Amino acid sequence: MTQLESAAVEPPAGAPLTVDEREELLRLRRELESVRTSPPRPRRTFRWRSLLATVLIVLGCVLAPVAGVSVWVNNQVSDTDRFVRTMTPLVDDPNVQARLTERLTTTVFEYVDVQAIADDAVDALAAQGLPAQVTDRLSTLTPTLASAVTGFVRDRIAELVGSQAFATAWNQAIEVAHRQAVSVLSGDSESIVIRGDMVVLDLAPFVVLAKERLSDAGLTAVSLVPDVHPTVELAQADTLVTAQSAYSTLNTIADVLPWIVLLLLAVGIYLARNRFRALVGSGLGIALSMVVLGAGLLVARSLFIDAVPAGGAPAAASGFDIVVAYLRLGLRALLVLGLVLALAGFLAGRSESAVRIRRSVAGRLHGIRAGKAGTGPVGTFVRGHLRGLRIGAVALAVLVFVFMEQPTGVTILVIAALLLVALAVIEFLGRPPGPPPDEPAAVPEGAVPGAAAPEPAVPEARRG
Repeated sequence: MTQLESAAVEPPAGAPLTVDEREELLRLRRELESVRTSPPRPRRTFRWRSLLATVLIVLGCVLAPVAGVSVWVNNQVSDTDRFVRTMTPLVDDPNVQARLTERLTTTVFEYVDVQAIADDAVDALAAQGLPAQVTDRLSTLTPTLASAVTGFVRDRIAELVGSQAFATAWNQAIEVAHRQAVSVLSGDSESIVIRGDMVVLDLAPFVVLAKERLSDAGLTAVSLVPDVHPTVELAQADTLVTAQSAYSTLNTIADVLPWIVLLLLAVGIYLARNRFRALVGSGLGIALSMVVLGAGLLVARSLFIDAVPAGGAPAAASGFDIVVAYLRLGLRALLVLGLVLALAGFLAGRSESAVRIRRSVAGRLHGIRAGKAGTGPVGTFVRGHLRGLRIGAVALAVLVFVFMEQPTGVTILVIAALLLVALAVIEFLGRPPGPPPDEPAAVPEGAVPGAAAPEPAVPEARRG
């Protein structure tokens, strides 16, 4: 022992040490000796595997909304029935019907001037010798007549727009528009064109239908309306250009990107040190990315409405909501799926709360199973294949979700609930009948399990 070490442990010269001071000195000596003899702690190395797992999971969660949008765009273009189902509700929306009624009525009266026709008729009667007093009174009625005819035409067109015949014509036009969807996004469409800085829709087929309906109602003056092509402004031209670029990119990767996202998440979870914690993080990341996508749709909706004239804003808002309805259903389903995965990872993890929940459920199953008769060959089979049955139940739930045409948040919750019930039944059948095992007593720190408990200390005054 060196002089410095001796000075550190030897008491200074002077007054003698008390009993407490001597015990404290001995304790410090023992601690110092323990520090000297203990091996050095290994340096904590940087774990590249954990970093790579984190990067893969974050990248997968970031790409999840892009994959969802790309799949939605691809489905809308490639599936005619889905496109028609998406666009059909537009004609039933009151705001869209009001916009179409106003535009078609305006088109009719651009070529049929009712008041001018009435004034010409009064002038013709005056030329035939009708008294001036009568013609003056008839002249005062022509504005009222024009207003009445305008109201009549508007009412008839409103009835037409809300009729089944118009809906049928609308669906037919939508089917044609779907076939031209690719050409629209590539700039080669004939019905949807760019005029100036606006994207417009040609309403010529609906003008023809309105002329036929008004002529059948007795307003033969609509025959004066020539073959015209009125238009409705849809959006700014630069919006269409942006949509064309986005479509060209997303349609290219729609078939690959979802699988890339799944691969990134799966590899990230596999490489993680704590896979259940990684599963929780992946589920919460997917849920958060869907929330961000929903917020992005709200921003896009506001920008789209601001890009159209004020008169068409209500119809534009309704149209946007209807068009993105399937996209919103998809993001809600993925939001619920992410939360379900996070909950599954938590319940299967090694945290104290998760272990307590599993023990509580197992205890309840033991209590239900206690005193029950055996389940015969079924119970024997389940006990012999417990692990395989668990994996099979989870795999079956995953396959049901994958092969569903349009899963929603509700269906995902139903699948998760049925999976929990199936796992509970497997655990119930796999438990042997009999009383539940007793909980082991807590073992004091430092004691050997199974050893006899130490005798209680006896005070000095009572010994002997």
